Amino acid sequence: MAGTEPLAVEAALEKVLRQARRMPPQTASLTSGLLGLVLAEDVCADRDSPPFAKSLVDGFAVRSHDRSPVRRVVVELLAGATPQRELAANEAARITTGAMLPPGADAVIMQEHVEPAGPDSIRLLGEVRPGQNVLPQGAEMRQGEVVLQAGTLIRPQEIGVLASLGKTAVAVFRQPIVAILPTGDELVEPGMMPGPGQIRNSNAAMLAALVSRANALPRYLGIARDTPESLRPLIREGLKSDLLVLSGGVSVGPLDLVPRLLAEEGVQLVFHQVALKPGKPLLFGVRDGKLVFGLPGNPVSSFVGFELFVRPALRVMLGKAEPHLVLVEASFTEHFRYRTDRPTYYPVKLWLEDGLWRVRAVRWLGSADLRALTQANALACLAVGDSQFAPGQTVRVLAVEPPW
Repeated sequence: MAGTEPLAVEAALEKVLRQARRMPPQTASLTSGLLGLVLAEDVCADRDSPPFAKSLVDGFAVRSHDRSPVRRVVVELLAGATPQRELAANEAARITTGAMLPPGADAVIMQEHVEPAGPDSIRLLGEVRPGQNVLPQGAEMRQGEVVLQAGTLIRPQEIGVLASLGKTAVAVFRQPIVAILPTGDELVEPGMMPGPGQIRNSNAAMLAALVSRANALPRYLGIARDTPESLRPLIREGLKSDLLVLSGGVSVGPLDLVPRLLAEEGVQLVFHQVALKPGKPLLFGVRDGKLVFGLPGNPVSSFVGFELFVRPALRVMLGKAEPHLVLVEASFTEHFRYRTDRPTYYPVKLWLEDGLWRVRAVRWLGSADLRALTQANALACLAVGDSQFAPGQTVRVLAVEPPW
């Protein structure tokens, strides 16, 4: 059972990562849906690449050891063609980029480096070296060689390599299914007009988008009202997924039922408070290997809690390396002052300028001010106390999206 003292962010994250487990492998088709996933198998070359020695330029394939600078052009070879005979002494083949060298040829001289020397003949104007402008057979990869190792993050270039290897299906670590459960009597769905005391449910849509951006699969369960009768069946349904994220109902108010109902469903509480602003009453628990996060209901708190804890857990589940938070040092471009009673993750704009990270604080009204996040792409880590920054002073910053 968790203690009553709030945990430091770093200590809380370590507890999360110790509980996170990589998902089992599954076979996936070679589509753009592989982007952001991780290979669960070594991928080997099924043949040499290139499968033959090929020309890197448009020019003339020749034998480098022939003495005469004059060569008789006996054939033209285009990309995709198969040479029909070997080059003899002082012969050349006109060749295009990517075409197979004829037997006997070991170099290609660029067409700019020759001149006519009579009918069907050329004169070489420069030195010819063995291997000049030639990509040898197997230079990129050899048949049977491991080209992509298990654990490799799949990007567009990896998809291209898989295609070149004929891998139309590949084993990857399965995407986690993340159940999303917003709670609160005050919530209505986005398509409804809120009545007195009601607000639209922004957290579910935001959390689903964050889950998708993390390459996991969101599963929206609907709004749970602040009653055990509404919450309990939805929590049970959420625990069927790989990871359950609740928003709201995790503090200590009379309607904050989530901790008690999770415990009744067998969820072991790991921690319930983090020394963090926004988002102190953040909950984390486990049941049968399933991870459960209870994020505060204010939208910026939910956003920050997801970035600090849920996203790293999903990275582990997806088989990705380096699940820990990656922080950079950035220089303020304007004066900024902020006073806080606990470590704060403040919305900022981060960018790269002249090879250095720059940062500017955005106008932020607190944990309910979701609009401020639309002006930000990072979170500045502010220590307890009175933080005062002049232009040029640095701060640690967590990028929550690519800063370009």
